[in-house]
Amino acid sequence: MDALSSGPELYQLFMRYLLPVLCVLILSVCAPKDDIPEIDTLINSIKETGAISDTSERRQELDQIWESLISNNQVPFTENETALFLYRGEAESVSWNGDFNNWSGNTDVKTSGENIDGTDIWMWKTTFPSDARLDYKVTINGDNWILDPANPHQQWSGFGPNSELRMPDWEQEILTEAVPEIPTGSISDNILIYSDAMGYPIHYRVYLPNGYETMENLPVLYTTDGQEYSDPKLGAVPTVLDNLIHQQRITPVVVVFVSPLNPDNGSENRRADELGNNEGYLSFFTDELIPMIEASYNVDSDANSRVILGTSLGGLNAAFFAFSRPDIFNGVAIQAPAFWYREEIYDIARDSEVQPDKIFMSVGTIGDNTDDARKMKRIFENKDLEFVYMETNEGHSWGAWGAQADDILLHFFGK
Repeated sequence: MDALSSGPELYQLFMRYLLPVLCVLILSVCAPKDDIPEIDTLINSIKETGAISDTSERRQELDQIWESLISNNQVPFTENETALFLYRGEAESVSWNGDFNNWSGNTDVKTSGENIDGTDIWMWKTTFPSDARLDYKVTINGDNWILDPANPHQQWSGFGPNSELRMPDWEQEILTEAVPEIPTGSISDNILIYSDAMGYPIHYRVYLPNGYETMENLPVLYTTDGQEYSDPKLGAVPTVLDNLIHQQRITPVVVVFVSPLNPDNGSENRRADELGNNEGYLSFFTDELIPMIEASYNVDSDANSRVILGTSLGGLNAAFFAFSRPDIFNGVAIQAPAFWYREEIYDIARDSEVQPDKIFMSVGTIGDNTDDARKMKRIFENKDLEFVYMETNEGHSWGAWGAQADDILLHFFGK
């Protein structure tokens, strides 16, 4: 084409060759930058806002950013494996303590926040597995531990509520939620029994499945820390039982929730003594409590129908019971075991000539007794035992233990 080409010919040339090139260039400039993480975009936005010289304008822009985060439940802000903890308020220092640093016990994990210049916003950026769920609190000026005021998600512990970090791929266990429409079992008030073996009274509660009156030879689950396993905000075991029984996924089961709290003084918790490989406490179960339960309820008296469950020190205790007396407990569920408390438990399990047939053990990978559980797992493997082992990206928390109740119940009582 020469310089004297007509207008229509120039138009055709533009449409055919030049326009596609221009479109590609425009899209490359205007398209979102997917390689820039949203968290970094948020941080940069806050920093840019903090640099606004006009105080009123800066405050207004910060309010808009913060209100958007609150309304979208984005505190903490999570993306893939990154978590951005945020706090807004006047302070000399802000940090975050929780499962991830053993509630300030692990000083190798640095959780101090950075105050963003020109703002009252503090942040701490870190990484966790994308499916992690962890308990935490915000610590103001080193000694004021508070729930995160910007985070509506909470998980209760034995000491009250904590704020909850939910990473993007974490999935909530719906079976811990009560369903008003389904029939429920009953749970007794505290029942008192005097233990000659321990030299003091002990109380417990009993869960009976819906329709219990027409049932016979039911299996029995015994739990230590029963006041917490039975609490709907903690272990939520009765709720999970109701849901699974209604769905016909497990055989109906009786549960005995044994409490370590002194019946005469609820602030006195005796678990540190009772659950530390205590022969007297084992005798209480085998010689006093179990005979009482089997004389009072429609339950099977065979060891194959009994399971002992516990968490932390209770996990240690459960292992001690089952490997010391598999003729009594042929099933054992061990959660977050504190085997470090009585390390002779490894020898007891390793040296036992007879062991329980059904074993479940679980532990968290963040601030939990992970090494203890893995060491026992190797002993189980060397003994060629059949067992279920579970690790979750959570901490030493009822949020993890309650969510595993269905796994435990299905393993031992599933149809």
